[in-house]
Amino acid sequence: MTTLPNRPNTALLIVDVQNGVVDSSHNRDEVIANINTLLAKARSEAIPVVWIQHSSDELKPDSAPWQYVPELVREATEPLVHKRYGDSFEDTELETVLAEHGVGRVVVTGAQTDACIRSTLHGAMVRGYDATLVADAHTTEDLTAYGAPAPEQVISHTNLYWSWQEAPGRKGGTADTADVTF
Repeated sequence: MTTLPNRPNTALLIVDVQNGVVDSSHNRDEVIANINTLLAKARSEAIPVVWIQHSSDELKPDSAPWQYVPELVREATEPLVHKRYGDSFEDTELETVLAEHGVGRVVVTGAQTDACIRSTLHGAMVRGYDATLVADAHTTEDLTAYGAPAPEQVISHTNLYWSWQEAPGRKGGTADTADVTF
C-alpha cells in the first residue's frame, strides 16, 4: 500500500541495539532474542536487513557502548546506516539503501521505544513507507526518575497507538515476532 512507486519489497530495520543503549533496557534479553528470530526469518526469505547505529557524545564511534550487542551479528552484505538523530532517515543513507532494494515497507525493531523507534516510524510514514512495529522486539530504559512512565507502559502505549496508524496510501501497524510476515 506504500505511496512509493515500484517499491514492492519489505526490509527489516534493526535500530540502535547497541551496548550503551540497551544494557539496562526493559526485557533486554527477550527483545534481542526476538530480533534474532526475525533476523533468521528475514535472511531465510532473502529479505533485506538494514542495521542502524547511533553516534553521539555518549556513543562515540568505535567505543564499547557504541558497538552492537554481541548477541546480534551483522553479515558483511547487510547495509549499516550511521545516524546522529532519532529519525533513522534524517541526514543518513537509509532512503538510498531502501530505494536500491525496492523497499516500500519497513519492519522496525530496536531501541529506544520513546526516542529513535518512534522517530523512525514517523519518519518512514511521512516519507511514504508502510511501517510495521514489532510489538515485542523494541525496548527502552527506565526514565521514571525524570517523570516518564515505566518502560512497560511506554512500550505498551507505543504499541497501542502505532497499531492504528495510517495516512493516505500508507499503513502503520504492529505485529508480534511470531506473526511478522515479510
